[in-house]
Amino acid sequence: MSHRAILTFEDGSQISGLNFGAETSAAGEVVFNTGMVGYPETLTDPSYTGQILVLTYPLIGNYGVPAYGKDKYGLPTPFESEKIQIAGLIVSEYSVKYSHHTAVRSLSEWLKSENIPGVYDVDTRALTKKIRTKGSPLGTISQPDSRVSFYDPNTTDLAAQVTCKEIQEYKCGSEAAPKIVVIDCGCKTNIIRSLLTRNMDVIRVPYDYYFMNLDFDGIVISNGPGNPKLYETTIRNVERSLAVGKPIFGICLGHQILAQSVGAETYKLKFGHRSHNQPCLELTKPANGEKPEYGRCVITSQNHGYAVRDKGIPSDWDIWFKNANDGTVEGIRHKTKPFSSVQFHPEATPGPVDTAYLFNNFAKQVETSESRLLRI
Repeated sequence: MSHRAILTFEDGSQISGLNFGAETSAAGEVVFNTGMVGYPETLTDPSYTGQILVLTYPLIGNYGVPAYGKDKYGLPTPFESEKIQIAGLIVSEYSVKYSHHTAVRSLSEWLKSENIPGVYDVDTRALTKKIRTKGSPLGTISQPDSRVSFYDPNTTDLAAQVTCKEIQEYKCGSEAAPKIVVIDCGCKTNIIRSLLTRNMDVIRVPYDYYFMNLDFDGIVISNGPGNPKLYETTIRNVERSLAVGKPIFGICLGHQILAQSVGAETYKLKFGHRSHNQPCLELTKPANGEKPEYGRCVITSQNHGYAVRDKGIPSDWDIWFKNANDGTVEGIRHKTKPFSSVQFHPEATPGPVDTAYLFNNFAKQVETSESRLLRI
């Protein structure tokens, strides 16, 4: 029999539910995700570090959890890191019985094995409306014999908790493949895999590592958790790398870091974008002083609580994508140099692969860059 667990907000309000995870307490920022599927990938996304996650889809757990594995590159599969990253999980209905040909255990068993609390029998619709109205609050999950104080992850250097601890190298298997430095701020597995499958070797470095003394052809700044303004060392390293002129591609937090390295500002969104169906409009490259026009609309996977302020973007940069729902900046690119970034996740997992072509674009930039041509 499940016992009652209590979700308490910083304003003093409480919601009661039934425990189905580890019998422990948790604290963090309460956020919601509207994705219909993909909880194994979502729960292992390092960008969720320090957050209590509310899943709005009403039925969770029905296809269980697959086994941890390794692909041919040594990357964890089918997960986005090697462990659950969320602080706690809140759902409406939990499916005790699961059925899927890849499943080896239930969601409840997975949460318990990694000491993560889970609560169900919660009106997640009402909870989501509360978050949308008042913004993402701090909250705690309390068990009958376990309590915890409030904790604000936005004041913490969360990247230090999820970055790699030393340099890791991955080979695509292609001779004379270009080398890409991935600044690991909490990098999802499929970002690295997306580079490897496009015949690029990867040098994965800790988020605060000075990488300019390495031999490389391009830079990817990964996704990650927390407040982008806290990562001053990373911002400074990226700023130095701009002078070299090698291709740079930022993703999610990496987008915010790149923007800050050129003088733009970031700010906290009321409740963020966390879903697999965010529509983004791609703006055409302006020519002859003309204003850019909206081109294709792509459906994107997103997970972030901060955004780049459009008014602070330098004049030698263009806004590349905008969110079709609220008009926030979803991508920037330099007018003449191979520097660009996007707020969404082109690597997907979970979510649509509409924007996977951006990795192809980056690979082409690397292959045709002046520094690469000189090397070969």
